[in-house]
Amino acid sequence: MSEATEPEMRLPGLSGLRVAITAAGGGIGLCIARALSDQGARLAICDVDPEGLSAAAAETGAEIAEIADVSDQAAVSGFFDNISDRMGQLDALVNNAGIAGPTGGVEVIEPADWRRCIDVCLTGQFLCTHYAVPLIKAAGGGSIVNISSAAGRFGYAFRTPYASAKWGVIGFTQSLAKELGPDNIRANAVLPGIIEGPRMEGVIAARAQQMDVSHDEMKAEYLSRISLRRMTPPEDVAKMVAFLVSAAGQNLSGQSFPVDGNVEAL
Repeated sequence: MSEATEPEMRLPGLSGLRVAITAAGGGIGLCIARALSDQGARLAICDVDPEGLSAAAAETGAEIAEIADVSDQAAVSGFFDNISDRMGQLDALVNNAGIAGPTGGVEVIEPADWRRCIDVCLTGQFLCTHYAVPLIKAAGGGSIVNISSAAGRFGYAFRTPYASAKWGVIGFTQSLAKELGPDNIRANAVLPGIIEGPRMEGVIAARAQQMDVSHDEMKAEYLSRISLRRMTPPEDVAKMVAFLVSAAGQNLSGQSFPVDGNVEAL
């Protein structure tokens, strides 16, 4: 059977699993929603993009699809109230929402841009977890997967807000694993690297401008720091998330899993 037609491996425990996914209207979040929907999970998704959210809900059959900015406490609270009302409990949370943040030297980055990046990439994960945990406890336990980044394990010049937030996600994840383990709740982080798609192309373009080199030169520089010398498809990140929330990952907690072709430096 060719690779194009080979079916995906079925993972145990995903059928009927109630999963909340943030920023599922496109990119990695949409790939995660597709992967879990294909395995029979019941989805509650949110995003800030109405068109992307609507299309994602139609494609994945999500039972709940709401416009919500994860840095807005009222919006997050409302999203999880709706999950409670319509699903009763929750088995897994995927904290995927994030933004690239500004590119620039620390002396020129505007404090407001710093705060916005931290608010979405880190505080947003706290807010979603804050409201999700009572629902997961009520279900008898479950799983939390926080999306960090290769920038969560390397210093990243001219991207200090993003790197700081993603390092924070690692600490947040390890703390959750210790705190929530006695309640049968696992917490892990997934660290995407240089992901194929328009968002990464935009990051490369901004960095190229900052370094005064061409886009192609900057892209080649990024790829030279990856052992496999290639970008990672977002679908590969989704497969890791699906594994972690499934019964196959039932004894994995407090860990960080790079999905990046072995990024050696940023």
